[in-house]
Amino acid sequence: MDKKKVLIVVDYQKDFVDGALGFEKAATLDEGIANLIRQYMNNGDLVMFTMDTHHGNYLNTQEGKKLPVPHCILGSSGWELYGKTAEAYHTDYEQGNIYSFEKETFGSDSLLETLANNSDRIESITLVGVVTNMCVISNAVIAKAACPEAEIIIKKDLVASFDETKHNEALSVMESMQMTVE
Repeated sequence: MDKKKVLIVVDYQKDFVDGALGFEKAATLDEGIANLIRQYMNNGDLVMFTMDTHHGNYLNTQEGKKLPVPHCILGSSGWELYGKTAEAYHTDYEQGNIYSFEKETFGSDSLLETLANNSDRIESITLVGVVTNMCVISNAVIAKAACPEAEIIIKKDLVASFDETKHNEALSVMESMQMTVE
């Protein structure tokens, strides 16, 4: 059985790029992420998207109380994927190697389950997207737990945070957890 490579695009949604929680560095990732999606699809590998997903009651949730900025509300334009990444998702979706997981918190339990159920078929997992010190690190830990024998790769030039210090600290923590930061 051929092992597959997996690309996980973490929360690359409009609200994190140019919306409610947008930051300048996030927009610079778009072309690189879109190119990587196409590369994985052309190789017959898997692409998985996590989608930060909140509802009208967001401000009453634990996260909403600590981060009182409504964002990524299901059905809003801010919930949608951003730019060229969105185009790559919609262009390649018909090929059937793309998965999307809605999540209400930093990490995705559906992603964990999907990876764990296929761990014997996964060679490596590469993560890109936002926010490095919150959702990227959470989903990287999930990937490591679900697929302990797969190489976990963080593309340091294709992840970003609104806080450069925390971004670098998160990269350091992931590297200390035997993940490849390249």
